[in-house]
Amino acid sequence: MLRTPTDETRLRILAWLKEPGPATGGVTADAVAERFSMPRPVAVTHLRLLEATGMLRTSRSAGRVRYHRDDMRIAEVARMFEKGW
Repeated sequence: MLRTPTDETRLRILAWLKEPGPATGGVTADAVAERFSMPRPVAVTHLRLLEATGMLRTSRSAGRVRYHRDDMRIAEVARMFEKGW
């Protein structure tokens, strides 16, 4: 699940969510699909994989799922890889 596709889409999603605008209220799958020019089902797959690994958390707003970075978990995973895990 931690494998990234060769185009590094998941890393680009995480980087985008670190920017002030998207990070404020989280983003929807529709916003990710639009931003990265991909079909919504593909965006949902990427977001769910990032959520499953704990790098994203979700909230609901107006009946829509919004995705947010979990910076503590991202730092934890980065430390594991730095240690050669």
